[in-house]
Amino acid sequence: MENKEGQYVKRTQKDYTLAFKLQVVSEVENGEIGLKAAQRKYGIQGDRTIRTWIEKHGQYDKSYKLRSMKKSPEQELMALRQQLKLLEKKNRRLEKELNQADKKALFFDMMIDIAEEEFEIPIRKKFTRTVDKFQKEEKISLSSLCRLVGINRQKYYRSKAKVRSNQGLAEKVVALVQEVRNKMPRLGGRKLYHLLQAELKALGVGRDKFFTILRANNLLVRPRKNYHTTTNSFHHYRKHKNKIADLKIYRPEQVWVSDITYIGTRENPMYLALVTDAYSKQIMGYDVSNSLSSIGSIRALKQAAKRRQYPNEELIHHSDRGIQYCSNDYQQLLKKLGISCSMTESYDPYANAVAERINGILKQEFIADFFHLGLDAMKKIVAQSIDIYNQARPHWSCQFMPPAEMHQQQELEYKSYKKKTTLAQDHLKPELLN
Repeated sequence: MENKEGQYVKRTQKDYTLAFKLQVVSEVENGEIGLKAAQRKYGIQGDRTIRTWIEKHGQYDKSYKLRSMKKSPEQELMALRQQLKLLEKKNRRLEKELNQADKKALFFDMMIDIAEEEFEIPIRKKFTRTVDKFQKEEKISLSSLCRLVGINRQKYYRSKAKVRSNQGLAEKVVALVQEVRNKMPRLGGRKLYHLLQAELKALGVGRDKFFTILRANNLLVRPRKNYHTTTNSFHHYRKHKNKIADLKIYRPEQVWVSDITYIGTRENPMYLALVTDAYSKQIMGYDVSNSLSSIGSIRALKQAAKRRQYPNEELIHHSDRGIQYCSNDYQQLLKKLGISCSMTESYDPYANAVAERINGILKQEFIADFFHLGLDAMKKIVAQSIDIYNQARPHWSCQFMPPAEMHQQQELEYKSYKKKTTLAQDHLKPELLN
C-alpha cells in the first residue's frame, strides 16, 4: 500500500478490524471471490494473510476433507475417450459454423450499425480489448488485424493509451476507497465521496466518474433487509406520552432516543441496546447481551449518563413502549438521573425514526449482525463499529460531520430538502437522518 506521498506503508493485523476480516473470510468461503482476487480487491498485504484469517475465523473444518484419489489407467482411458468424443462433436459443430462464417459476420456487422444508430452508442470505438484478446488467441499481427476490421493503427494506440490512463486513475481511486472501507466496510458511495472529496478533486475525479469507477469495480453497496421484532408493548406497566411530537430539536442532549435491535443468528441470538442523541446522532451508550431483559437497556443508559457533556441541560428520553423501557427499574433510573420520559403513542414508523435509522446504519454498514459469532467476539465488533461510527462516519443531516463533531455544535440547523413537513417529521424522517 502507498500513502499520499507514494511511499510504501506496511500494514499490521491491527490495521484491519474484525468485521473487515470476517467479511473477507465470508466472501472467500462462499465462493464469491478467490484468495488472490480478494487480496487485490481489498489491498490486503501478505500472501498468507487471508489464509490465516480463514483458519482462525472460517466456518468450515478442512480436516475432514478427503484427499483426491489417483485415477486408474482404465479410468484415465475412459476419460480420454470421453474427451475425444466431445472434441469430435465440437469439431463437427465448428465445421458447420465455419461454412456460415461470412453470412454471420455480415449479419453482426449490420446489427452493430443498427444498434449504433438506434441507441447512439459508439460500439466500434470500444474495440481495444477485443483487438488485444483476438490478437492473442488467434496469433495474428496487429497490422493484419487492423486491416481485417478496417481500423487505423494510430487510432488503436490512442484508444489503448486512454484505457491505460483510465485504469491507472481507477487504481488510485479504488486504493482510496479501500483505505476508508478497512474501517467502514459497507460505507455507501455518497459518504465515501464526501470523505474523499479533496483527494478526488486532486485526481480530477468528479461525482459521476467516482460512481462509474465504483460500479465498474463492484464497490457499490447493496442494502440488506432484516426483520426481527424486539418490542413487546403488551404489558401492564405505565406507558408515557409522546413529548417530542412537535418539538424542534436544536441542540445536543436535548433528546435521547433508545431502542433495541436484533443481532447474531437464530441459533445464537443477541441484542444490541442503544442510546443515541437525536441532534448529533452520536451513540451515547450501548450494551450487547443475549437477553431481551431490561438489564442491557439499563447498562446502556448508565453508560450514556456517564458520557454527558451538558449535564445541566434539560434532557428528554424517548423510546417505544417496549417492556424494557416501561419497567420499574428503568423508570426509576430515569427519575434518579433527572431525565424526562417520552414514548411513542402509535406504530408510526417515524415515531422513533432516529433510533431505527442508527440501528440500520450499524447493521448495514458495519455488518454487526452477519456472522455466527460468540458474545465476546460480537462485543468486540460492536465496540469497534460504534467508535468508528461516532468519530468518522459523516451524516447528511449533520452537515456531513461525524456525530462526535456534531455533538460539539450548538443550534446548528439540520439540512433538509423537505419544505412542507411538520417540525417533528422534518427532524425524524429516515431519509434525512443519514
